[in-house]
Amino acid sequence: MAPHPEVPLDDGTVALAMIQALIPLGLKAVEDALQQEVLALAGRRYAHGEGEPGLAHWGSQAGSIFLADQKVPIRVPRVRDLTAGTERPLATYAQLQTPRARDVGLFRRVLGGLSCREYEAAAEAVPEAFGLAKSSVSRRFIRASAQALRTLHERRHDDAHCLVLLLDGKSFADDQVVIALGVTTTGEKRVLGLVQTATENTRVCAAFLRELIERGFQAPEGLLVVLDGAKGLRAAVRDVLGDEVPVQRCQWHKRENVARYLTKPQQILWRRKLPAAYAHPSHAEAKRALLKLVHELERINTSAARSLEGGLEETLRLHALGVFAQLGTSLKTTNLIESVMARVEAKMQRVGRWRTSDQKQRWCAATLLPIEQRFRPVKGVKHLRLLQAALRGKRSVHTAAA
Repeated sequence: MAPHPEVPLDDGTVALAMIQALIPLGLKAVEDALQQEVLALAGRRYAHGEGEPGLAHWGSQAGSIFLADQKVPIRVPRVRDLTAGTERPLATYAQLQTPRARDVGLFRRVLGGLSCREYEAAAEAVPEAFGLAKSSVSRRFIRASAQALRTLHERRHDDAHCLVLLLDGKSFADDQVVIALGVTTTGEKRVLGLVQTATENTRVCAAFLRELIERGFQAPEGLLVVLDGAKGLRAAVRDVLGDEVPVQRCQWHKRENVARYLTKPQQILWRRKLPAAYAHPSHAEAKRALLKLVHELERINTSAARSLEGGLEETLRLHALGVFAQLGTSLKTTNLIESVMARVEAKMQRVGRWRTSDQKQRWCAATLLPIEQRFRPVKGVKHLRLLQAALRGKRSVHTAAA
């Protein structure tokens, strides 16, 4: 197979390309191989009479393996010989402990396949790239990634009481994949689901939100929605969740929307002025400063002034709720979900042509779920109780008015 023209095969960047392309697939293949060996030695966990006598599961530990000459961290399952009081080493893990010469032909096949010329051929080559014998592991990965997609689409969220909902879209080829990220009352971040759409279409996004609700998404303490300002997403939130649900519009996107109307020298100045105005902790001060900037913009560019004025109050929602000083760092922009998008893109950027919708969604799901496992609590988690109280109070006001 000829190499993809955008994939370097003979310079210093090839090692990075290998790692980026192979790790999402290869680590799954390695984990499968390690688990198969553990199963052969010790049987299923808590199942008596399986495996070799005296051998038992013994947790896991941090370890590393080599992809070519690159060391990659991994969790290694352990097996204990209870009779001898020693650990039984895993032959598969030992096999992966030695740096291997780079096989350019092999990586050409893998990288070319990941560019969607032949996905299954690429998956089948991955175990060999990690030093594993050819087996059915590639087919297991395809099944596992499909299962990851099903998990993401079907898993329930009844156990997660969300306080914040972030929605954003990412382009993959000609489609948008809209991802929903929730922040619970305890500060946990959770990927709620994804939907594929040609654009951030109101009807599709509204159906997506209704599906999340059907799968148990709930916000009994009130809800704040954080958006980038896309009209389709905003309309979907209004249609499904109602006008009373407060929306924080991303201040970074607002700043960039205003700046695009200005000349480059003006953009430098206004990219400083707008954050300075938003930095005022009180709603009254921030709004006064921003309205002053609207009047100032009217003298130099009326289109920029109208852009700043549009949706201004929604960019000040955290101020209005009285929690900007405590939670502005985390929630004044869509950075929480943008960082997730960036990590998904880093895993998938080598794909030049998607063959099927199923493949595109499987890759997104297979990438999102491992990312979710490494999430840290949202910054300012101890102040979420203030947001909780503010949302509860706002909900009470709307209930009384109704």
